[in-house]
Amino acid sequence: MVESDGHRHMSLRALALHAQRIRKVIASPSTWYRLVRTAGWKRPRIRVYPAKPKIGIRSKTPGELLHLDVTIIRLLDGTRAYLHAIIDNYSRRILSWTLEERLGSGGTCRRLREAVVQLNDCPEQAIVIADSGSENVNGAVDDLLDGEELTRVLAQVEITFSNSMIEAFWRSLKHSWLYLHSLDSIAALHRLIEFYVKAHNEVMPHSAFEGQTPNEMFFGTGYEVGEELANARKIARAKRMEENRAARCGACVGETSFGALLLQRPRSRMS
Repeated sequence: MVESDGHRHMSLRALALHAQRIRKVIASPSTWYRLVRTAGWKRPRIRVYPAKPKIGIRSKTPGELLHLDVTIIRLLDGTRAYLHAIIDNYSRRILSWTLEERLGSGGTCRRLREAVVQLNDCPEQAIVIADSGSENVNGAVDDLLDGEELTRVLAQVEITFSNSMIEAFWRSLKHSWLYLHSLDSIAALHRLIEFYVKAHNEVMPHSAFEGQTPNEMFFGTGYEVGEELANARKIARAKRMEENRAARCGACVGETSFGALLLQRPRSRMS
């Protein structure tokens, strides 16, 4: 019954109870689990999933695609804080962010206005990717998008891609930084977010850019970083090889001397 195709849709516990009801096997589910484990029975459950995209949506220039989202952060006293942010798809730079005590369209509109100011040097019309939350889809946001000539598309509604880029930033922000501190007030939370966003934009190299920071990618000032790091790695590798080859230890020297003596001894007729 465990290995049959006719019962593969049942869990082991349900299968054990089903076998009892049809009076075929009267045994407890724990006995089933033990026998399956010890006998190595395999259930015919080869799952076939549709192919998942390995790479999400990508832009070719700064300011072409923007990701807008809000996340909830709970303080120690149970208070909720709402963090709005916009990230540039091309450079992963956080263009704007704000921490609000209530969820609404005000934070979304303020972040969009601040982000648009930084896109003056970007010739392409920006596309804003957001979810279908009420803070992103409302009359105030619609009027702002029309006035700034921004195009909004809804993730997984109007396009098949998700808003995973900004969600990945939320995950890094929370688990790599915020949750390492005591979040006891809005002011403390604001200082922590301000520090991390600044470090993310200006200091932390991104693995996708061969060592460049998001600011260097957005402003186009770090084209030589990748080549410099590659040359430094090449020089360091050659130096390590030279030092390792020049290193000598007592055991190696003794073995080498003993081997040389064996080679110098004349071979006997018996050998």
